[in-house]
Formats: sequence, structure tokens, C-alpha cells
Amino acid sequence: MVFSSLTFLQCFLPLCLLAYFLVPKAWRNGVLFLFSLLFYAWGEPVYVVLMLFSTALDYTCGQMVERHRGQRGAKIALLVSLCVNLGLLGVFKYSDFLIGTVNSLFGTALPQPNLPLPIGISFYTFQILSYVIDVYRGDAPAQRSLIDLAAYIAMFPQLVAGPIVRYTDVAPQMQSRTHTVQDAALGARRFVLGLGKKVLLANVLYELVTVYQQSGQKTVLLTWMYDAAYMMHVYFDFSGYSDMAIGLGRIMGFRFAENFNYPFISGSLTEFWRRWHISLGSWFRDYVYIPLGGSRVRLGRWVLNLLVVWGLTGLWHGAAWTFVLWGLYFAVFLLMEKLFLGRLLRRLPVLRHVYVLTAALFSFVLFDASSLSAAIGAAGAMLGLGHLPVWDGGTLYYLHSYAPVLLAAAVGSTPLPAVLCRRMAAGRAGRVLDALEPIALLALLAVCTAFLVSGSANPFLYFRF
Repeated sequence: MVFSSLTFLQCFLPLCLLAYFLVPKAWRNGVLFLFSLLFYAWGEPVYVVLMLFSTALDYTCGQMVERHRGQRGAKIALLVSLCVNLGLLGVFKYSDFLIGTVNSLFGTALPQPNLPLPIGISFYTFQILSYVIDVYRGDAPAQRSLIDLAAYIAMFPQLVAGPIVRYTDVAPQMQSRTHTVQDAALGARRFVLGLGKKVLLANVLYELVTVYQQSGQKTVLLTWMYDAAYMMHVYFDFSGYSDMAIGLGRIMGFRFAENFNYPFISGSLTEFWRRWHISLGSWFRDYVYIPLGGSRVRLGRWVLNLLVVWGLTGLWHGAAWTFVLWGLYFAVFLLMEKLFLGRLLRRLPVLRHVYVLTAALFSFVLFDASSLSAAIGAAGAMLGLGHLPVWDGGTLYYLHSYAPVLLAAAVGSTPLPAVLCRRMAAGRAGRVLDALEPIALLALLAVCTAFLVSGSANPFLYFRF
């Protein structure tokens, strides 16, 4: 089940919210846990057992850490949690990749298990690890209630697509949180806007991606259109889901941190990654980069730390060498920005934005590619290599057809719409806008529903995660 489905919008969500607010406050974590299991089991009935096993294990490990704090037993409990959870992630997500690599390197024919990937395993594994590590560090007490911990791990608003919610951030809210009409209204607003980003922008942009993939005649312009559409598709898909998760959390009394902050207005790739998938970047920073020594080490060790973190970041996104190279691609740019390129970019206020967008565009060619050769071919086509025509009649037709959504996506990826709305709200038109906003949101929800009823493309990006 996904947020952008009629089953979720018309059945699951109304029933969940009804049950959640009808029961006493002391029972709400239990209701949230039960509905989260139902949400996950809708698409992964078998792998619910896997998530429950991880939850029970880490509840036990957290208790052991608390009981043996400062002793060897605490370290053993932490190691058990790390090994089991990372081991499960490795088996289900990376076993085929590792075996395939070994077979390619050594000419062996080891069988691949071809295990289905549990949805959201990368997200909930990182949340589980944050819990045990935070308890071990003394940043948070061990959770006494198994139900409360299970509700945190399985929480359906951010279970399959993030943001990655750390235990320290949400632990007080698991114990006590307030529910107000204003919070519910703000949460509903955020959810509907995120749904609009997903259905009306991300899904439509993916149609252009499909056009390129199925086209028998590639052109330079069509390749650029495909790459821009794919990059914007990923952004609006991911940020749209994050918006919906944050909105659902707000309705239920939770305050989740922001996950995207207009990355395409960045003046460097370093800034880009402070604005893109913020929860993932901060997780790797606090749980991998800093423990490795961060930047407080010699130059050679710092370079190694950066390469390790970004190699792992790429691998987190998918079990393929293209994803590893995608991560290392950004690592090289971040190294250059730290050593010399950053100073130059600060002197070039316009060109630095061109640099960020160009580098990001070429990175998504690698992100989407099925192989390194396919990525090289697409990048070469963008540079006019391979004797491709610059455009043809078909390309111009698709440009004309998708220009409105490409323009809307370009504008929507900047703070401009939000800034304009705030200025209008602060002026004389503020009261009118306040009155019209609920109507506009209901209209947006109706349009999104109509798109879903019509059977429009609704790809789920997070199957690879």
C-alpha cells in the first residue's frame, strides 16, 4: 500500500484516524502499531515477521545496554544489534549483488538467492540502529514499552519512504504528545500538497521518462529532457512522500524534521546535500562520518572517510555498482569544493548555480542507468556524441506536450511559490486566501483522486530501497 493509492486515501487512512482518535490517549500507540502492521502487510505479509523479529531483538538489546551500561555486556548487546540488523539488510538487499560481483570477478557460477526486497528495509533498519546506538551512547533511555518501540519502528507515515526518524527526536513524543485542531489542519494541508507533488508532478514527469526509454530514435534534446524529467521526478516523488509523512505525523501529534529544503537553489554540491534527503545525510554524518573521525584527522584519512561515507550512501540507494559510483561521483565533487573549488564558486554567484544543476543532471543519468555502459551512453548523448541528431519532429512534439509540466516543476522546486503565497497572505488579500485555501486543497485532492481513478502511471520509487 502507498499513500498515493485509492485504497489508502479512501479506506485505510479514514479508518486509521477514526480508530486513533476514538480510543483513549494511552491506547493510541497501540492503535498506531496495529494499523502500521496492516499497512506493511498489505504489500509484504511475509516480511512483517522479519520486522517484528528485528523489533523484538532490538528491544532486548536496548534493555541489555541499559542494564549493563558501561560494562562489556552493553557493548556485546550493541554488536549483536549491529550484526543482525546489518546482516539482514545485507542478505535481502545485497546478496545477489555481492554474489554476482564474485561470479564476474572469478568466473564462478555461485547461485543467487533472488530474494524479494522487503519494502522500506533500508529505512526501518536505520531507525532501529539509531535506537540502539542512541541508548548505548546515553543519548536516550531504553524504551520500557515494547508496544511503544514497535510503534516507532513500524510507524506507517514514514515506514517505507522516510524521512528517517531518529529515536532521540521522537522518544518524548512517543510518551506524550498533544493533539489540536490546528495541528490536524496543518498536517492535512501538508499531506494534500505532498500528494499533489507526487501525483500531478512526479507521476506526469515519469511519463516523459517512459517516452525516452521506449523511444527508438534518441536525440540530444530528448536525452536532456529525459534527464531533467527524471531528476525532477525523483525530487517531487521523494519530497512529496516526505511531505505526506510529515503531514500524517502532524495529524497524529508527531513533529518530524524536514527532509528537503529546495536543493536546486544551492550554490554548491555541499549545500545541495545539506538540502537533499536531510535525514539520510545527517544519519550518515552522525553514525558513520563522525565516528570515523570526520574532518578532524589528517588529509589522507579525511579523504578516505569521505569516500567511505559516500560509497555507503550510494550503496544504500541500490544494490548495484552504478549506485556506488553515483555516491563516489558526489564524493569527488565535495572533495574538490572543500580543497579549492568552493572558494572559486563563492566568487561566481550565477555560474555556481549552473554548475550545481549541471552536475546534478549528469549524476541522475548514473542513478537511473541499468549499467555503467548505459550511463556513459546517455551522458555521451547529452554531450552530442554518438552522431545523434540534435532534435527531430518527435522530440519537438514531446517538448511541446511536456513543456508546461517541466516549467511547473522548475518553478515548484524553488521557494518562489511559497514566498509569493506568504506575501499575499500578509497583505490585504490574506483573509480572502484564508477563506479560499480549504476549497483549493479540496479541489487539489479531487484532481489527484481523479488522476488515480483514471489509472494514470503511479510508479513506486522505493521498491529499490
